Amino acid sequence: MSTENNLPQFSICILEEQTQLTLDDLCHACAVRAEQIIELVDVGVLEPLGREPWEFGGASLQRARLALRLHHDLDIDLAGAALALELLEEINTLRTRLHAVGVED
Repeated sequence: MSTENNLPQFSICILEEQTQLTLDDLCHACAVRAEQIIELVDVGVLEPLGREPWEFGGASLQRARLALRLHHDLDIDLAGAALALELLEEINTLRTRLHAVGVED
């Protein structure tokens, strides 16, 4: 998204994990159709909190947006995006552990 002066515009959304989003909420926030969110559930990117009607935790919005961005920008299929998200989370976990024991990057 760009403004008239060609500076990028950013969309910021802060949600707590306890926030619950419906399927429609998630579709609207990600600007996609329900089929794409369902695909993200099918490949393991997102996990609904219960049975239908589906609700998702607040962290699901960030995961969905990142997976969709990987899919769109890098032309990675959704299963590949799910794997990339897993690996990124593992890296973050390892960095946190290193930081906890006093080792810096």
